Amino acid sequence: MKHAMSSLPRIAAAVLFTATTVATLPLHAAPLTVNGTTFELQGLVGVGRLPANLVDEHGETFGSVSGLFADTSAWTRSGDTYSGIFYTTPDRGYNAVGTIDYTARLNQLAVSFTPAPVGASGLPQNQIQLTLTQATKLYEALPGGGKLDISGLDPVPGGLAAGGARAATGLLPELPQAYNGKLALDAEGVVKLSDGSRLISDEYGPSIYRFSADGQFLGALPVAESVRPIRNGVTDYSSNNPAAGQPAPVPANPSFGRQNNQGFEGLSISPDGKTLFVGLQSATRQDGGTGGTAATRDNTRLFTYDLSNPDDITLTGEYVVQLPKFTQNGQTLVAAQSEIHALSDSQLLILPRDSNGFAVGTEQSFLRRVDVIDISDATNILGQSYEGTVAPGGVLDPQIIPALYAPFLDVNDNSQLNRFGLANGNIPGFDNLSEKWEGLALVSALDPEHPNDYFLIIANDNDFMTTQGFQAGEAYDAGVDIDTTFLAYRVTISPVPEPSAALMMLAGLAGILGALRTRRRGGSTHPALSSGYSGAA
Repeated sequence: MKHAMSSLPRIAAAVLFTATTVATLPLHAAPLTVNGTTFELQGLVGVGRLPANLVDEHGETFGSVSGLFADTSAWTRSGDTYSGIFYTTPDRGYNAVGTIDYTARLNQLAVSFTPAPVGASGLPQNQIQLTLTQATKLYEALPGGGKLDISGLDPVPGGLAAGGARAATGLLPELPQAYNGKLALDAEGVVKLSDGSRLISDEYGPSIYRFSADGQFLGALPVAESVRPIRNGVTDYSSNNPAAGQPAPVPANPSFGRQNNQGFEGLSISPDGKTLFVGLQSATRQDGGTGGTAATRDNTRLFTYDLSNPDDITLTGEYVVQLPKFTQNGQTLVAAQSEIHALSDSQLLILPRDSNGFAVGTEQSFLRRVDVIDISDATNILGQSYEGTVAPGGVLDPQIIPALYAPFLDVNDNSQLNRFGLANGNIPGFDNLSEKWEGLALVSALDPEHPNDYFLIIANDNDFMTTQGFQAGEAYDAGVDIDTTFLAYRVTISPVPEPSAALMMLAGLAGILGALRTRRRGGSTHPALSSGYSGAA
């Protein structure tokens, strides 16, 4: 197999890598091996942009990418060009002074992608052609045939008694509510289920909503009590971003549960369609999440749901993921995660980042990556006596084993970015990457000669930043134009030989080599990346 197992030294490297602590090894080690799967970066092969002033079919400013889902059933190849459909979620709308009554929606993009050669330079930023084809508003159906839009407004402080929540029913959990009676949704991740319905994760609850293909609210999933925000002894969903004229919560921050604006940022389904993964952006308040980029907010949580019965989706797991730290101006900070993508029922890609980029912070990012996590040996804390608080003061309870974490792809690598006129930081003649990268998808290269090659797609969230904006009936000028940008990397993700076979090869046992059969995890290919994966719905 090309890239992963082309020579004896590479096999040896893979074995040694597996035997050591994966997370301590350098980025771009070739190959990176995590529990029997190799990951190898070929290079950045495509860039695409949508202008900051793009408007949707409703005449409102396009909301960029807070969540990204590639419909792999529609992914095709003709010659050197690929075509497909991406679904994206914008978040709660442009926030000038607090939140606005922006109607939540799901956007659809038509994609045409002609990769550039690996290693080529002096390239334009047009390999990924994107067209906004649909913006489906999300709504509740009312008796009599009416509709009530889902809103981006901050929930009312005080919870249920103050009108800031809808009471739980036999079919629904308690859900956040805005002052105008609309369900409140700060949309992030998105996935498409086998029946065509969509799940969208939310920062406020944090919640997981279910919608039909035409945007009708169908329900919501149960959520662990460990992440529900508590103020003054009651569940209070306000994120301290009230609309103009509305009250702010007191105190500003919850004492327990998710931090303000740090909810369910990541959402993904295993390729077999049986497991839903949901990732909290950073640690809960009780686990050292003291707000901002504090050095103690690294112990975040990853949840699993059983999707085998779409009419009865159940919470099955809760795991600790330790986010990476970095140093900025002498201060140790944590890079919160902005998206996840499942490769199997135990292994995922994760996108951690700092808060720097074009027109924001230092403008040069210190950490912006795609890494690998594996929960095969991690402790399932769901239902355990210590589930509520697992890392007081940011120190993980020693009886809990966190997910295995391995660095993989450095998005800030200027040797890759510069080839397309991009950069991390202010470099004359290059376009600086924006701050928020929140979309992650994986599609097959559909290459018979290299069946384990994929395109890893990363996209930014521009936060509706444009000098020509229009939302909720009003024009606005954000003072800067930030385009929506997509990056495409070619990667190889494949199984490796079992260590014993490779060691015998190293010992020169040629006779035994002929009798050995290479055992691959989950069969002839990685279970998440079999030929069926690229065609899954």
